Amino acid sequence: MGISSLAISQVSGATKESAQSNKSKESHIKKLQIVCVGAHPGDPEFGCGGTMAKYSDAGHAVTFLYLTKGEASDPKISYAQMAALRIKEAEASCKILNALPLFAGQIDGNTVLDKTQNQEMTKMILALKPDIVFTQWPVDAHPDHQVTGLLPLTAWIRSNRQFHLYFYEVNTGSETMSFTPTDYVDITSVRDRKKLAMFAHKTQDPIATYNDYFKPLEEFRGLEAGVKAAEGFIHFKAIGERSSIIGLNG
Repeated sequence: MGISSLAISQVSGATKESAQSNKSKESHIKKLQIVCVGAHPGDPEFGCGGTMAKYSDAGHAVTFLYLTKGEASDPKISYAQMAALRIKEAEASCKILNALPLFAGQIDGNTVLDKTQNQEMTKMILALKPDIVFTQWPVDAHPDHQVTGLLPLTAWIRSNRQFHLYFYEVNTGSETMSFTPTDYVDITSVRDRKKLAMFAHKTQDPIATYNDYFKPLEEFRGLEAGVKAAEGFIHFKAIGERSSIIGLNG
């Protein structure tokens, strides 16, 4: 798959006249339910905030489902105080991206992958009736990221693959490992807004985090995709969808 192969219908840049002329056409475009799962507040924004901005701009519903509240971010601050700060940051960030913030209730640094949590996450995801779920790539140095990648995978399997499943990367090189995108989204037009959403997470040293990790990553994925800045994804497909290539489908 190539750039912009994710089903994002662009409507945000339309003029008033073109928007009116396309009104009837847009009315036939299905409003997608997008769910983006992240281990901590900031993970979805940093990993794929540009893509989520493009979805919301196109009229689709975007929900960020945070596995934890980021309670363990600062050992000098109590879990309750840190959670309150990071919830506010998440709410501010989601407002910029026009996304709904939800929290799954696990504890930062002590996330669990077991039968009960698989059932809870599957129930939570399916209640949102998603067309597409994005989650973190589980081959990652951070245990919370590992759990965050595998819980939605289990939900996808248990739901009989009712939604498309995409994985995104976070801090590739220091945390995400062995990530080779199958799809890219050009985020050049929304890069500044993604940056604003990232910088809303003031407790996470966003300036250094952006400059050291995400700015070069966006530009590197952009080089791969032939644009100025891009986000990369791995589309996880059912076995039958992976068993053929173009020209050899028989």
